[in-house]
Amino acid sequence: MNQKSSKKGSIKIELPAIVIVVTLTIAILAYKFIFGDPANFMGSDPENQPLPGNYFGIIYKGGPIVPLLMCLNMVVLTFVVERFIALRKAKGKGTIINFIKDVRNLISHNKVNQAMDLCDKQKGSVANVVFSVLKKYEEVEKEQNMSKEQKLVSIQKEVEEATALELPGLEQNLVILATISSIATLMGLLGTVLGMIRAFAALANAGAPDSVALAAGISEALVNTAIGIGTAAIAIIAYNFFTTKIDKLTYAIDEAGFSIVQTYSANH
Repeated sequence: MNQKSSKKGSIKIELPAIVIVVTLTIAILAYKFIFGDPANFMGSDPENQPLPGNYFGIIYKGGPIVPLLMCLNMVVLTFVVERFIALRKAKGKGTIINFIKDVRNLISHNKVNQAMDLCDKQKGSVANVVFSVLKKYEEVEKEQNMSKEQKLVSIQKEVEEATALELPGLEQNLVILATISSIATLMGLLGTVLGMIRAFAALANAGAPDSVALAAGISEALVNTAIGIGTAAIAIIAYNFFTTKIDKLTYAIDEAGFSIVQTYSANH
């Protein structure tokens, strides 16, 4: 009993949390030991200006916001790859249009079992929904106490329920891309403001302005702006790309369900 209860009470760590922790750790280490390597700076001192044309040193001068922006960038790239693989699997093996046509043709000839076998070969979200609906199709076929209208409603309800089960898997982690598209811009803006504060502080010195501090402040502002905008742009493009793919899959699911309902109505 104690073992069972301990298993039920165990904390399940979600993939996004793991990705964020790992990428943040990598970003901090990379910022400190790679971008902050003394070899990237004049006099081998990270406090000095970067060597001419040394982009690692320039990025390091972006300040403490840079590791956070690097983390966001890596999170975006990680979930872009994850969603690309997931949606490619959700699409299935064959062409969806041809699959729907073949299923429609088979069930119009009362070959429901063959249509279900076709779903096993096709795989993917559309095939999963069609398979579930075809099982319901078989069940209502054997039901003698239901009217035609009741059977059609039952099949249509199965389409809606099966679709509702598939959609969360398709849209998983997209909210992260949408959130980062806004956060990255704000983080970049924060870094820009901090850099400009340093730049104006250098100008405010009595006598001659501190040119080194002025250059460091401007560099910090520009580096954070560039990384923030770049990360946000990637997140927005990826989000729109994946939502378009999901919309196409959703439309295919709706079309497949409508075809099955219509075919049943025509055959009965």
